[in-house]
Amino acid sequence: MSHTFIVIGATGGIGSALSRKLASAGHTIHAIGRDAAKLAALTAEIGGTSAVADVSNRAELEAAVKAAGPTVAGLAYCVGTINLKPVSRITDEDVEHDFTLNALGALRAVQAALPALKANATPSSVVFFSTVAVQQGFANHASIGLSKGAVEGLMLSLAAELAPKIRVNCVAPSLTKTPLAAALTSSEQMATAIASLHALQRLGEPDDIAAAAAFLLAPEASWITGQVICVDGGRSSLRTKG
Repeated sequence: MSHTFIVIGATGGIGSALSRKLASAGHTIHAIGRDAAKLAALTAEIGGTSAVADVSNRAELEAAVKAAGPTVAGLAYCVGTINLKPVSRITDEDVEHDFTLNALGALRAVQAALPALKANATPSSVVFFSTVAVQQGFANHASIGLSKGAVEGLMLSLAAELAPKIRVNCVAPSLTKTPLAAALTSSEQMATAIASLHALQRLGEPDDIAAAAAFLLAPEASWITGQVICVDGGRSSLRTKG
């Protein structure tokens, strides 16, 4: 059965991979992002509809979400930041930017989509994105850890409040080869060093993360809610070197 899914951050590495995966399964994608040209190219490739919005602008985001129509089966909020600084250098502006894009934007997106999610004939689904750094605690991650930790807290609160009509879960990746992470992955030496910290000895690919998100959005995950699913090559739980 074909459904309509909203993908916010659809032109990013994970968002575009998820959009393609859902579209290939026969679903209709309502893609939201900041780059009109990239959105147009994505829609030309996979079909569906799109709307341009900056998630830090509440009015733009609300209008873009509501343009998906009166009924949607799911929403994926694929927006993220990678702002790595020692705590002594983090500014209020850094924290406000990271929090707005990661956590506040996620809340606003769900608020805007709530009537359409509730209108779906069967239970609908929301997927957020966190990071392995929330559970592990990495140096220089204070601002991103703060904002993604808030995303996990938001997920739990919404999963409790919106059950049983709407399921809410979170995917927590480790470092993934996306344009957002290019500063860390474009250096072969650095990428190899970080990959070696993972039990599976490689960095994530967008399709790795998209596969988990697509599953959580699908009816096959109908008994899963309130969960953080780690897709991280084992980084969150395994140490293969002494």
